[in-house]
Amino acid sequence: MSDATLRHIDDVLSHCIHCGMCLPVCPTYAMTYQEQSSPRGRIRLIRSLHDGSLQLSDEFVNEMYFCLDCQACQTACPAGVQYGSLVEDARHIISQQGQEPLSLRLFKKLFLRGVLASKSRTKMAARLMKLYFKSGLQDAVDQSGILSLFSDRIHAKHQLLPQVSDEFFDDDVPEVISPKGKPLGRVAFLSGCIMNVAFPSIHRDAVGVLVKAGYEVVIPKEQVCCGSLHGHNGDVEGAKSLARNNIEAFEKHNYEALIVDSAGCGAFLKEYGRLFADDAEYASRAAEISKKSKDVTEFLAGIELPKPITSLNKRVTYHDACHLVHTQKISHEPRRLITSIPGVEFVELPESTWCCGSAGIYNIVRFDDSMKLLERKMENLASTHADIVATANPGCHLQLHYGIKKFGLKMEVMHPVSLLARAYLARLD
Repeated sequence: MSDATLRHIDDVLSHCIHCGMCLPVCPTYAMTYQEQSSPRGRIRLIRSLHDGSLQLSDEFVNEMYFCLDCQACQTACPAGVQYGSLVEDARHIISQQGQEPLSLRLFKKLFLRGVLASKSRTKMAARLMKLYFKSGLQDAVDQSGILSLFSDRIHAKHQLLPQVSDEFFDDDVPEVISPKGKPLGRVAFLSGCIMNVAFPSIHRDAVGVLVKAGYEVVIPKEQVCCGSLHGHNGDVEGAKSLARNNIEAFEKHNYEALIVDSAGCGAFLKEYGRLFADDAEYASRAAEISKKSKDVTEFLAGIELPKPITSLNKRVTYHDACHLVHTQKISHEPRRLITSIPGVEFVELPESTWCCGSAGIYNIVRFDDSMKLLERKMENLASTHADIVATANPGCHLQLHYGIKKFGLKMEVMHPVSLLARAYLARLD
C-alpha cells in the first residue's frame, strides 16, 4: 500500500469522535443493531488493524463487505469523516492479502477483470446475454423454476440480469455532436461500460438534451470503463489501469465539463485525483479530470434549458442514488429538473436517501442482505402511488425494476434526464 494511502487512513481515523450520529442512518446497523456493523464500529475495527492490535480476521473481512459503502454516514457526520474512502482502503488491504471470500474473488476475477476491464469483452458478453434473452431462453428458465432446484437465491439473481439493448450506444454515435447554430460551450461525455450496453437510451437522452441546450458534445472513442466497481471493491490496480486510459483519452480534447449520467461512475471520476495523489506522472492530470467531472443533473441544473415542448402528466417520485446524494452531495438538482417539467406531480419518497440494496455488486455478493433493503424501499415506494420513480444510477435502476416486478407495483423506472428528453425532445416512448 502506498505512503499516500497510509497517510490518508491515518488522517481519516483521527477525525472520528465516536459521537454515534452515524448509527441512525446506517442501513446495516438497522439490520443488526450491533456496534461492529455501524460506521463507528467499523472505524474502530480499522483503527485496531492499523495499529496492530487486531489481526485480519474473517469477522473483519465480513464487516468490510457487509458495509454497503453507501456513505450515508458521511452526510450525517459532524466531523466530516470520509468513511467511504476508509472502507475502500480497508477492502484494498483485504484484497492485497488474499483474504476476500472465494465467491467475491471469483466474481472480481471473472467479471471485473475478465469482462469490464475490456471494452471488446464487455460487448461480447453483452451480445451473448442479448442472444440469451432474444432466444427466449431467459424467460423459459425463469418460468420453469429450474434454478430453484439448485437454490432460490440463484433463481432470484437470474431475474436481476439486465436486458441488453439491440444497439450499443457507442456503436454508431459520432465522436463529436454539434447543436444547430453556434455552440454555447463544449462538454465531454462518459459512455462507460454497463451503461453503454444496457442503458444506451439514457445516454442518448442525456446527449440529446445537452445538444438541445446548445452544447457541443465530444464522446472520445478510446475511453473505457471508469473503474468504479474495481476501485470500490478493493481492486485499486485494476481501477488505476482503466483510469489511466480514460485520462489519456479525454485529455486529447478541449472541453469545459466531463458529463456523467451514472452516479457511481461520476463519484469515482471525482476520486481520480485522490487515486493518483502519489503518482508523479498522473497526479495533476487525474486532478484535472476530477475537477471537470459533473453529473448530468448537476450540469443541467446550472444552465438555461430550452422551453419544454410537451407536458408529462404523471405522478413522479425520486430515489436518491447513494453515490449521488451522499458522495457527490447532489440532491436538489435532479428534483429541480423533474419539477420543472410541465404536468409533473412530484411526490417525495419516504427515506429517499436510504440505500435500495444495489450498491455496485452488493446485490450479487450479499444477495440476502440486499433483498432486506429492497423490501424496505418497496414499502416506501408503494406509499407514493407514483407512475414513475426516477433514479440516476444503473444499479439502482435494475434493483428498483426488479423490486417493482417482484412486489407487483405498477410504475416505471426512469433516469431524470429521460424525463427531460420527453419534455424537451417530445420523446413519447
